[in-house]
Amino acid sequence: MSLKKEASTGSEVDEKLAALMTNANAIRAITSAVEGTLGPKGLDTMLVDKFGEVVITNDGVTILSMMEANHPAARMLINIARAQQEEVGDGTTTATVMAGTLVASGVEQVVRGVPVARVIEGLRIGLKRALAVMQEHSRPVAGLGDPLIRQAALVAGRNREDIADLVVKAAVLIGEEKLRDISFKFSDAIMAREGAENQVFMGTIINKERMGRQMPKELERVKVLVVDDALEPEQIEGEALRTEAGVARYLELRAEFKENIQKIVDLGVGLVLVDRGVDDAAEEILTDAGVMVIQRVPNKELRKAAEHTGARIIKRTGLKKSAVELGGCLGYAGRVSSNEKLEQVWVLDGGGKPMATVLVGAATAEVVGERERIARDAAASVQAAVRGGVVAGGGSLELAAAREVEKVRESTRGMAAYGVDCVVESLKRPMAQIVANAGFNPLEKLGDVNAVQAETGSYSLAVDCDTGQVADMYELGIIDPAPVKAYALKAAGEVAEAILRIDTIIKKREEKVMFGQDTGQA
Repeated sequence: MSLKKEASTGSEVDEKLAALMTNANAIRAITSAVEGTLGPKGLDTMLVDKFGEVVITNDGVTILSMMEANHPAARMLINIARAQQEEVGDGTTTATVMAGTLVASGVEQVVRGVPVARVIEGLRIGLKRALAVMQEHSRPVAGLGDPLIRQAALVAGRNREDIADLVVKAAVLIGEEKLRDISFKFSDAIMAREGAENQVFMGTIINKERMGRQMPKELERVKVLVVDDALEPEQIEGEALRTEAGVARYLELRAEFKENIQKIVDLGVGLVLVDRGVDDAAEEILTDAGVMVIQRVPNKELRKAAEHTGARIIKRTGLKKSAVELGGCLGYAGRVSSNEKLEQVWVLDGGGKPMATVLVGAATAEVVGERERIARDAAASVQAAVRGGVVAGGGSLELAAAREVEKVRESTRGMAAYGVDCVVESLKRPMAQIVANAGFNPLEKLGDVNAVQAETGSYSLAVDCDTGQVADMYELGIIDPAPVKAYALKAAGEVAEAILRIDTIIKKREEKVMFGQDTGQA
């Protein structure tokens, strides 16, 4: 009897562990897809779709977003990486690698018999101390002229000096106050195009061509109208057009619409940006008047142009306003230029908020995407550095934090100490992976760095990936924005805790709907 009971209990334990192991394996598969890209010697990953289209990148969030992942735990990790990208714009690979280590170490402790609740308790204790250490050792930047700003751009920009210089120049144009604005995302100012020349300018780009070649190609000192709607007369239903009154109303609306378009001309508007389509009559009137019209402008670009020119966005009903009222909705641009080669229109020197655009050139279509991703990472890194300062890179601070967390472990009572161990392992992982990707033995190099850090009390020592020697990361210019490091660690902790708390996986039933109601049948 006792044997049967014992066997039953063992079976239940095995089932619980099976769910945990399944999730851990999924996390491991995701981690292995990006860990080889970490560090200055990291390699690229090739992603191929069913049509044979190829993307080559070593950008962590791009790999995670594009790879096929069906397992729920894997998708959880990918979503955390996306959140990291959205919040601070960089550090997704580090967050993923650390999360993978936390989960693997946590599962190992659970298999040894440590209750999940105790592991999670230890994770929280260790992470809290590690985050405090990172905060203590962050170094503020002394304005946009601080050399640390360029180094942050260079490291995040994978040592592309041309991109780092572009990003720093744009940052100076935008200004520190704007970069600190939580609603402003510097990486949105980045754009890459095949055949373009690297440049930074005050203005914004519309990735559309003017409606007709008869419209002006260049404009100076321009009034700008932005319409978040179709530039067309109000529509009348087909049935109504079969009546005399309907036809009369149609002609009346057409006449009123043409008067409104003429009002735009009389106000001296030179550029009209439209969210949707433009009526043929409107196009003809505006073309004859020398107005440049761009239709079907993406909403994001439309709003950026309005913000930069100071225009107030209107709907087509806004065209019924008086000339004085409509004039108050207009924006201003010092210059508008159509670039037929790049199929773009540049709106420069707007009368609204300052806005810099970074145009990154690429030799071929194959590298456009990767150049843009690199530049966006560099921009996000600069903005994060301005907001929260910088820390030494190369995994140096994480390794130093691991030693501090080990001290906390000594004072942690009970089995929660094993959860603290998981945090220690995850903090060692970034440097270990960077060193391995550079072709060195991670066990040997981590031991060397750990010893020298402890001896000198310097938290900025790590491995020079060119020589394999212990070196000061600040002296080498290897730095990371402090917010990126902190967010990566917090994100890793969140996903690890969420995964470790799952001990049962149940497939949801498929709900059958009949006449709009749930039948309740499986």
